[in-house]
Amino acid sequence: MRFDLKTIARWVEPGSKVLDLGCGNGVLLEYLIQQKDVKGTGIEIDEEKVTQGILKGVNVIQGDINEEILDYADQTFDYVILSQTLQQVTRPAWLISEMLRVGRKGIVSFPNYSHYKNRIYFFLKGRAPISKELPYEWFDTPNIRRISITDFRRFCGIFGFKIEREMNISTYHHEDHGKVVKFFPNLFAIYGIFMLTKK
Repeated sequence: MRFDLKTIARWVEPGSKVLDLGCGNGVLLEYLIQQKDVKGTGIEIDEEKVTQGILKGVNVIQGDINEEILDYADQTFDYVILSQTLQQVTRPAWLISEMLRVGRKGIVSFPNYSHYKNRIYFFLKGRAPISKELPYEWFDTPNIRRISITDFRRFCGIFGFKIEREMNISTYHHEDHGKVVKFFPNLFAIYGIFMLTKK
C-alpha cells in the first residue's frame, strides 16, 4: 500500500465507520477492514475501479462524490477520507463541510504543488510542472486546483475547519515507503495530509 495511505490508516481508530470519497480500487478500505475491523464504504466514479473494489470484498458505490455524500445523515461516520482527490474538486469548501457533516472527522490529502522540484521546473522551463505526482499537461489534467500546504492551512482558517493533525511527507508516486517532512514542508514535502474537525 502507498506510504500516504499507510499514514492515513494509522490515524483511523479500530472499529470505526469510514467513508472513503474517490476510493479508487478500494485498497485503503480493504486494509482498514482487514487490519482495523472498520465498517467501510467507498464512493468512486470510475466503473472499472468500482469493480476492482467489489472483487476485493469492499462496499463501493459508483457515483459522483458530490451527489452521493448528500444521501448520508449527519454524523453517520467516524471518518470521511478524501485522499489525493481535493485537487479535482470543483467546490472544495462545500465538500469538506459535507464531509464534516456526515463524519466526526475528515482526513484530506493532496499533492503539494509548491514542492521545490515544481518551482525549479517552472523557473527553468517556464511551463506548468509535470511530474509522477502531477503527470498531466495543463490542457488535459483532471487537476483543476493547484494546492500548496500553506494554501490549505489558510483555506482551513478562512472556512473555519480545525486542523486536528497534520503530517507532511516525502514519497514518490505509488511507493510504499517515504519519510515525514518537518523542516519547511511547504518547500520539501510532496504530499500534505490533514485531519480536520469543525471548530
